[in-house]
Amino acid sequence: MRRLIFNLHLYTALAAAAFVLLMGLTGSIMAFEPEIDRFLHRRIAYVQPEPGDLSLAEIGAIVNGAFPGDRIFAYYLSPSPNLSCQVVLENSGTVYINQHTGKILGVRPDQLEFLDLVHQLHIRLAWRHDGDPGKRIMSWAAVAMLLLLLSGLYLWWPVKRFVITKGAAGRRWWFDLHNSVGIFSFVFLLVLTITGISIGFEQTSNPLFYKLTGSQPSPQPRIPSPPPAATPIPMGQAVEIARKAVPGAAAFALIVPNPTGAYRVLMRFPEDRTPGGRSRVLVDQYTGQVLFAEGSRTAPGGARVTIANRAIHTGDIFGLPSKAVMSLASLMLVLQACSGLVMWWKRTRAKRDVSPVAKQGVS
Repeated sequence: MRRLIFNLHLYTALAAAAFVLLMGLTGSIMAFEPEIDRFLHRRIAYVQPEPGDLSLAEIGAIVNGAFPGDRIFAYYLSPSPNLSCQVVLENSGTVYINQHTGKILGVRPDQLEFLDLVHQLHIRLAWRHDGDPGKRIMSWAAVAMLLLLLSGLYLWWPVKRFVITKGAAGRRWWFDLHNSVGIFSFVFLLVLTITGISIGFEQTSNPLFYKLTGSQPSPQPRIPSPPPAATPIPMGQAVEIARKAVPGAAAFALIVPNPTGAYRVLMRFPEDRTPGGRSRVLVDQYTGQVLFAEGSRTAPGGARVTIANRAIHTGDIFGLPSKAVMSLASLMLVLQACSGLVMWWKRTRAKRDVSPVAKQGVS
């Protein structure tokens, strides 16, 4: 049985090594994606805090004046006084603007950047195609990772190596490293893997979460037809309506609708540390009526499990400490893959070196 498990562990690792390495490298970066993004664009991401902010209408007027004819798609409100406001345009990209002074700080064109590539590699090998084959490959690579973790624990149990033997060298040193790193990072890697599988196979896992919690997804709202000759309410008013609909949550984004749509306000509670937030409100752009409101605190049970699963996987659940742990665990995954490949290579080379000697002995 041990030989069977060993071979299963070995050949699964060889087949999935490239994908495991990619998952670990990209995952370690993605844990600090917002922080890295702001650092890379610090000239336009940060502002000098000042009292008072411009209204969304004033910010929109400044951007419209600088980019005439380009429709504003969304506003991303500043989460703190030292971070700039962002205005997403339909064609020109994202405009960064100082919400205190109205100064346009810069524009990021709508094109693939380093962090976008890292994100897409992690999720789908940066392979966008019908049926999302890249995502399926990475999802099954996560299943292979789960198999490696469980089989690795089985193989580790008889030896129970926690440290690198003093004076160890060659294959022994790599063997001890592989075992030590594997057992100390096992729980974190197991959590990353299981939550990652849930995300990768969300079409199956999400309905399962609703079933296990005995809940149903929230019904999708119907957006009424606009009244004749109606005028949209101010954007700031839509944000205030959303804040009252989900008390305690802060609005961080406003999606501007077309003439037949509704304002979509994205919000987050203080405990919602994930950049995307998990609370949203739809506001009729003409009447101000709340068409839909769902906060992460009161969402159906299945939705809350899905939210928690993603927050655990990204490390957002407890803020910077948990992000650091998950980033480090992802790097340990890289170290595990590399040490395993080195052990296999040294073992294969040793067999090749021994074979000619064995043949001479027989002759």
